[in-house]
Amino acid sequence: MSLDKIVSISGKPGLYHLRAQTRSGFIAESLADGKKMPVGLRHNVSVLSEISIYTLDGESPLREVFAKIAEKENGGSAIDHKGSKDELEAYFFEILPNFDEDRVYASDIKKVIQWYNLLQKNNLLGEAQKETADDASEEGKSKVAAKAAPKAQTTANTQPKGGKSSSAKKGASAKSTAARKK
Repeated sequence: MSLDKIVSISGKPGLYHLRAQTRSGFIAESLADGKKMPVGLRHNVSVLSEISIYTLDGESPLREVFAKIAEKENGGSAIDHKGSKDELEAYFFEILPNFDEDRVYASDIKKVIQWYNLLQKNNLLGEAQKETADDASEEGKSKVAAKAAPKAQTTANTQPKGGKSSSAKKGASAKSTAARKK
């Protein structure tokens, strides 16, 4: 299961898996207790694959943060999310040393750790880590393609400055010559 199907619903604790789409929303299943509930337009829903953590360099996707936690914990669970603010911040500094302290609050760190533990408990992190590896390989492929693309564009873009190809100019001059002869 990818993080594209895991959501956080404001006002509801924990994480939910998207099960089915309805006319007015979708059906979500709680990862904590397995209960299903309808989710409508009035709920504010955040897909985990779209969430990022602010860093001093920009943003770090949540799946990368989860991968770093899993690496630190050797695939096991993280510290308890109910720890003190100082404990949570110290732990998060070990995982993401360049996170922006001014924009990432202790409540955000608490959520990330709680979500990680919930995903780890439900054995959903293996696929998230696989997605991170796939994204990295796709990024490498796109960089190679981007390097090759300018060469292809320069050979294909051989039109004169006027914007028309030489064959179009020949056709236009032949028509104008025929018109003058009449």
